[in-house]
Amino acid sequence: MAAFYYTAMQKIILQQLAPLFLEKEKVAQSEIWNKEIVINTSQKLQLIAPSGSGKTSLIHFLYGLRKDYTGQILFDENKISNLSAEALAETRSSHISIIFQDLRLFLEHTAKENIEIKKALNPFASAMPVEEMAKILGITSKLHQVAKTCSYGEQQRIAIIRALQQPFDFLLMDEPFSHLDESNRHKAMELIETEAAKRNAAIILADLKAIEYFKADNILHL
Repeated sequence: MAAFYYTAMQKIILQQLAPLFLEKEKVAQSEIWNKEIVINTSQKLQLIAPSGSGKTSLIHFLYGLRKDYTGQILFDENKISNLSAEALAETRSSHISIIFQDLRLFLEHTAKENIEIKKALNPFASAMPVEEMAKILGITSKLHQVAKTCSYGEQQRIAIIRALQQPFDFLLMDEPFSHLDESNRHKAMELIETEAAKRNAAIILADLKAIEYFKADNILHL
């Protein structure tokens, strides 16, 4: 099995990747499926993906959660399919963070407990303090509130802060601002870009339409 990464991961490579379940017509129309795509660290990539095009599936493929596809995904020169469960877990902990569309919070725990769980596993020393992030995103008063009692928009901001606690070379985001108002979307994007810059990390943002305030280096239509 491939070894763990101890240095920064430089690129993610998609080689002729295509979901097994997606119609051939949608695969053929895509700028990603069945193509050779290289995503380098520090790159800002926006994926515009209408409903039913495999957006969430792609994010899950990149994170190693699903394998129902043809083709290959490589972390640098290492195929995901060759990584042991332990190596994949280490790679996620040190090199890839994620904001899920469905958030995946522990709803019976407080907002701060949800954030601290991630921080305890592998903290990033230079990350902005949790309290400062919470103040920026307007959820300071929610830190000690049980997550299930927070609104979905508040839960989304909790998930954003949680994702920024760990080291990462690539940040995956699946509709991260869907329940935020315009002001909080801008604040969240600025916070994310600030933290990604500290790590020289890539941002991969997938959404149903273009996010105008995300100044992507490249835009691909799924």
